[in-house]
Amino acid sequence: MKKILEVLQYGDFDLRFNTDIDVFKHPESVQETIAKASMAMTTTLWGGNEQSVLAMIRALSIADLGVSVNRKEMIRFLDESSRVCELSMQEWRKTMEREGKVVHIFPPNIKPSGTKS
Repeated sequence: MKKILEVLQYGDFDLRFNTDIDVFKHPESVQETIAKASMAMTTTLWGGNEQSVLAMIRALSIADLGVSVNRKEMIRFLDESSRVCELSMQEWRKTMEREGKVVHIFPPNIKPSGTKS
């Protein structure tokens, strides 16, 4: 098991962050994490506590943007990167369907009926 990101709160303003990933030694790990997170967010994450998890991910993103040196450039980067991710996910879905697999998309808080998505 690998710790992608751990965020612990020790006090009112004492958040501590930790990860097992060294992005300087393994810069490809960022793209790999994006791909793995995208898959989890469309499959295994849904049906659980995804609303709280996604809210906290967004809270961390907003905080990051709030302290960014160049907020507009960061937003532009995130917009472009997420667009590429979206296109990749759409292509993956089409590939799965071409291979005869049925792809079900479940919105947040909707559990698949007795099966995993």
